[in-house]
Amino acid sequence: MNKENKKLGMGLGALLSPTNKNNTSSNRIDISKISPNKKQPRKNFEEKHIQELSNSIKNQGLIQPIVVRDIGDDGYEIIAGERRWRACQLAGLHSVECIIVNTSEDKVYELALIENIQRENLNIIEEAKAYKKIIETNNIKVDDLSKRLGKSPSHISNLIRILELDYEIHEMIILGKISMGHARALIGVPDALEKAKQIIEKKLSVRDVERSTSKYKKVRKKQTQKDPNILDLEKELSDKIGLKTSIHFNENGSSGSLTLYYSDLNQLDEIMKRLKK
Repeated sequence: MNKENKKLGMGLGALLSPTNKNNTSSNRIDISKISPNKKQPRKNFEEKHIQELSNSIKNQGLIQPIVVRDIGDDGYEIIAGERRWRACQLAGLHSVECIIVNTSEDKVYELALIENIQRENLNIIEEAKAYKKIIETNNIKVDDLSKRLGKSPSHISNLIRILELDYEIHEMIILGKISMGHARALIGVPDALEKAKQIIEKKLSVRDVERSTSKYKKVRKKQTQKDPNILDLEKELSDKIGLKTSIHFNENGSSGSLTLYYSDLNQLDEIMKRLKK
């Protein structure tokens, strides 16, 4: 297991560890009372792999229990192990060994994501969508999610940016017709879909694509690069008031906005006091 997966294990693994016995229990549950997780990040399940797992379960039994949570009315929702649950159904089992976890609904999606990443069960697009959903749902930053999951901030950011591309390009990535490197080179390119088709037809390398799209990257970098004078003003103001600041000019250059960032409600109260004076 690599360093990233060791960190990931701190999520699901810590939840199921002996020190958290008060939050978990083990029981054999009727398979008909178990339902899939509606927030499951993984959308595609290979029938061939399900069949192989089913054959193994018939011969060896279910080695690793399914992780579920009690949703009331004698029902349970899967947190981790939907693939095993499907295989158990195919194997004709009437009940399965489960670990019942006492956890809130808002943590279910994150735990399901951790389990899938640990097993490398998600394709790139599913992983990207999962990251984006957690960030939006929990209103957190990429750096915060990075610490939770043990993935680098650049990995998460790069995957989320892939979602800017056309749906057809997503399918090409999932099917392995173009690589992640190809996809990154296509971000921000006006005719990205046509270029993606050319990659497949002409068997273009990542370098080929980067060279042909470099002009768009330069324009984008120029548009997003902030004037050094503005950066100096932001630093001067931040040092003066003790808060992070950001200055943005509109296209005409004569108007814009000033943003003050606060880290807690006490800082917000302090800002309001100063403005009222």
